[in-house]
Amino acid sequence: MQFAAPAEHYDRFMGRYAPTLAEALADTAGVGARMRVVDVGCGPGGLTRELVARVGAANVAAIDPAPQFAAACLARNPGADVREGVAEALPWADGAFDATLSSLVIAFMHDPDRGVREMARVTRPGGVVAACMWDIAGGGMTMLRLFWTAVREIDPDAHGERRLAGTAEGDLVRRFERADLEDVTGSALVASADYAGFDDFWQPFTLAVGPAGQYLRSLSDDRRAIVREACRAVLPDGGFTLEARAWCARGVVPASGSS
Repeated sequence: MQFAAPAEHYDRFMGRYAPTLAEALADTAGVGARMRVVDVGCGPGGLTRELVARVGAANVAAIDPAPQFAAACLARNPGADVREGVAEALPWADGAFDATLSSLVIAFMHDPDRGVREMARVTRPGGVVAACMWDIAGGGMTMLRLFWTAVREIDPDAHGERRLAGTAEGDLVRRFERADLEDVTGSALVASADYAGFDDFWQPFTLAVGPAGQYLRSLSDDRRAIVREACRAVLPDGGFTLEARAWCARGVVPASGSS
């Protein structure tokens, strides 16, 4: 799936979780000074920004299939090697990076297992591959859980995003193991976002970003209003903070000649 929404719309909808999630993922991958790293599926550059802060723009590469996201990422992270392209066919040489990271992307890859193999290919032997995806199946991504729970008041059979790759506990770990990565571990990362009030929560859904926003746009005005009021009923007045859990996998590329 390629996102068609402007970068600014993504910022308002999902990008507000990027600062806390990016820090947690970079910590898990052990990203530190003098490393060369790549952000696969960079979007407008939330994770890329964290990587640049840690290792410097000259040591960071990033890629996204959406041209408006790649352009925004480059504008926000000048000096980084930002390209337009897909995870399943990365344009870098074997072993080009010390660490390869991907945040909230694997669910939208056309071939997630191939994407993970490509991430491993461009990582040097002994280097780290790490990825995370929202816990949709377990309801740990609060914002999306509230939305899809409200949707099921009008469409009980709506599957939402819970069948997408990486959204269930253990799915990412199994994909990393199939890619022959070593020392694969799974963990849960916690991110958060602040909302000024209900309108700040609801309005970004109307921008048609991602599966939730596109589903909402497909509804009639009456059905959209029902979903809105169901969300409104479970959220507090005034400002609030929502937490979000993401499943994470980390693995190490085998040393040359190892099996």
